[in-house]
Amino acid sequence: MGVIVNGTDVELPDDPRVSLLDLLREGLHLSGTKKGCDQGACGACTVLVDGQRILSCLALAVQYEGRSVTTIEGLGDEGALHPLQQAFIEHDGFQCGYCTPGQICSAVGMIEELRRGVPSHVTADLAATAIPCSRDELRERMSGNLCRCGAHNGIMDAIAETYGAETHREAAE
Repeated sequence: MGVIVNGTDVELPDDPRVSLLDLLREGLHLSGTKKGCDQGACGACTVLVDGQRILSCLALAVQYEGRSVTTIEGLGDEGALHPLQQAFIEHDGFQCGYCTPGQICSAVGMIEELRRGVPSHVTADLAATAIPCSRDELRERMSGNLCRCGAHNGIMDAIAETYGAETHREAAE
């Protein structure tokens, strides 16, 4: 058994030292996931593993045997854009676009953290079962994904539009 990438079972590399990022980019030619710093500091390599966001440059591919990896290429549904991808376009949430795949994958994982009630440094109620998608929560939780072009406001607006009201509604229930 290999690793499941965007719904397809993929053989693991023979070399156990290959990072998940290098398997995706070099082995599978999925160029959406970017190699930024290669040290886990920029977030450009963020992908989802079983729905949770990880930095693929810091992960060995063999660690994910039998698990499901979703890259930016796998987010959409049957050729359609994911709602967050569409919101990035509408809110000009990218300039050069280099950080965009990592930003989007990170935001999708971040919203699931909010829904599960996983607190952040700025969460006021640590016992909450769902956390509102406030601007402070968004900023804090997305702080590991760097944008050097200055598209930060568009990124935050796209995430807030896509998930803000939905998450506020869930937290109120």
